[in-house]
Amino acid sequence: QVQVVESGGGLVQAGGSLRLSCAVSGSPFSLNVMGWYRQRPGKQRELVAAILADGKTNYGDSVKGRFTISRGNTNNTVYLQMSSLKPEDTAGYYCAADPLASIYSASRLLDYWGQGTQVTVSS
Repeated sequence: QVQVVESGGGLVQAGGSLRLSCAVSGSPFSLNVMGWYRQRPGKQRELVAAILADGKTNYGDSVKGRFTISRGNTNNTVYLQMSSLKPEDTAGYYCAADPLASIYSASRLLDYWGQGTQVTVSS
């Protein structure tokens, strides 16, 4: 059974930084794509960042230049370094992974999802 566990969320002041971690276990296949998605209050789910096993990345427009996604050496972990945080970054952040999808795939096509971790940015 595949498990996806996120950690690192919390409360931070505007302009601060936060690092999210995600670990996936139990997948019978290597994970080609890992990524982060978020859902802000009253808004639809959106891509934050996604990364392939070879290191290629895709970032959502709202976080470009501020967030950095990376993968661990085992390729079953992914991190999101968030800097220059803004109140509008407040959201539930969800880790997702898939053996076959690309970094441009719609989120509905990704098979593995975590329960999410809350990030709250105060003014």
